[in-house]
Amino acid sequence: MSGKVILITGASAGFGAACARAFAEGDNRLVLAARRLEPLLALQREFGDKLPVQAVQLDVRDRTAVEAALTALPAGFRDIDLLINNAGLALGLEPAHQASLDDWDTMVDTNIKGLMYCTHALLPGMVARNRGHIINIGSTAGAWPYPGGNVYGGTKAFVEQFTRNLRSDLLGSRVRATCIAPGMAETEFSQVRFKGDQQKADKVYASCQPLTAEDVAGIIKWISDQPAHVNVNHLEVMSIDQSWGPLAVHRSTCV
Repeated sequence: MSGKVILITGASAGFGAACARAFAEGDNRLVLAARRLEPLLALQREFGDKLPVQAVQLDVRDRTAVEAALTALPAGFRDIDLLINNAGLALGLEPAHQASLDDWDTMVDTNIKGLMYCTHALLPGMVARNRGHIINIGSTAGAWPYPGGNVYGGTKAFVEQFTRNLRSDLLGSRVRATCIAPGMAETEFSQVRFKGDQQKADKVYASCQPLTAEDVAGIIKWISDQPAHVNVNHLEVMSIDQSWGPLAVHRSTCV
């Protein structure tokens, strides 16, 4: 892929920063958006004169800010060819009856509403130009439940189904839509989930080899590099050290 304008949300770390590096080639132009500005500026400095980069401090949960920021992009960066909806997070691992409603709200606002706001702001332009690609970052949690996944899994199920419905709405256009659903990957994800508790985060990845941000970014780039008539609808990927468990059965002593 060369000569494209690429917007990556959540580009300050993890999958987003790895995607920025993966696409930092050819005649591409990058729009890197995240709540934290300094990591974006560090990426900008890292790329130097290699390619044009716009760093945009943006909280995707803020509908008005999303519309304003994307409308204000300078010429040469405004017509987005590839949107990577990466901004997202998990908070907590408590069962639903003990979970924080504030955490639930934050996950819904980021993983669902933020993705909706960015998509809605850019999709009309893609359709008018009859080209473009939206890649939404889902999760295996959107299809496979686990204890404590509750609202996080629900938000990622939305991402998967929303992407499928985008494909239906876009039929007849040359605009593509893809959902990639990674499994366990070692990024800041668990640090955020456990609110900075590094010991808990480390246990998630102990004694196994999880996916890396670079693994996922490479797959995203491969998806985007497919010929214009090829649409990868959904792609689920796990580390070889992760799989599905048996169905859980509670066996009570009282029969």
